[in-house]
Amino acid sequence: MKISIDAMGGDNAPREIVKGVYEALEAFTDIEIQLFGDEEKLASLITQHERLTVIHTDEVIEGTDEPVRAIRKKKNSSLVKMAESVKNGDSDACVSAGNTGALLAAGLFIVGRIDQVDRPALAPTLPTLDGKGFVMLDLGANADAKPEHLAQFAVMGSIYAEKVRGISNPRVGLLNIGTEDIKGNELTKAAFVLLKGAPINFVGNVESRDLLSGVADVVVTDGFTGNMVLKTIEGTASSMFTLLKEAFNTSAKTKISYLLAKNELKGIKNTLDYSEYGGAGLFGLKAPVIKAHGSSNGHAIYHAIRQARTMVEHNVPDIISTTLRKESSND
Repeated sequence: MKISIDAMGGDNAPREIVKGVYEALEAFTDIEIQLFGDEEKLASLITQHERLTVIHTDEVIEGTDEPVRAIRKKKNSSLVKMAESVKNGDSDACVSAGNTGALLAAGLFIVGRIDQVDRPALAPTLPTLDGKGFVMLDLGANADAKPEHLAQFAVMGSIYAEKVRGISNPRVGLLNIGTEDIKGNELTKAAFVLLKGAPINFVGNVESRDLLSGVADVVVTDGFTGNMVLKTIEGTASSMFTLLKEAFNTSAKTKISYLLAKNELKGIKNTLDYSEYGGAGLFGLKAPVIKAHGSSNGHAIYHAIRQARTMVEHNVPDIISTTLRKESSND
């Protein structure tokens, strides 16, 4: 299979992108990679590899660019050319750590939406205390959502959790302000009814305080709420380690304690780092599109490529399309 990569997107591009590409080529002998970017900037980072092709682009979509305008104006950018390679059938999936909005727009307008999907959803795998993680969607592709959109998110997330994450009969929860069936606003109350009738293992409403405890394998919400939850988890984890660092620097005794506990603390930090699970998949498109974190290092890029490979291997977009088509015909 072929996977296209945006070499110029992200805070650490292109160096860390290239590192991740070579790590993936080493790990997976069944993939070929097309790397889109500025040949001059990539020259010192690239060594010849029979399964790596570099395709020159002379434009870059910056993080500050307005998404839709950028993909229309910068047609020779690494991100746009990467998406076009998927549309044209030259590759099976794509990965970028660049401008999130631009990647969403490129996915929707270039790669294309599955006919049965009303709204694509951004879906990363977030950490849990037991290290297993859970898929959450939508985390920002759609600020507003209708009940039927949440029902589609649930089906897509369940398929991904089973086929890519290897979870048998994944538990799907609806994010709400309480676990009782009657809780919530108009959106969640209506969505609850639809989820009960969907072809998923729906476990009911779940609260945000229980997310990291692994209360569900898939959690569904609207993009506005989901993005706030994501930023809260990121901020809380960062603040917690800042407080720990300050506490361990208060005296010689605590500094020694830090040295003794250093490996354990690193393990906790890795457990809470969602980049270890891969990028955020844009579910509902005709081919896998993966958004890696903007600050991704090489290993995080590797995980995003691994994620794209697994989605292609298990035909996730086709299964989503077939499942939603069957559900629609049964209504």
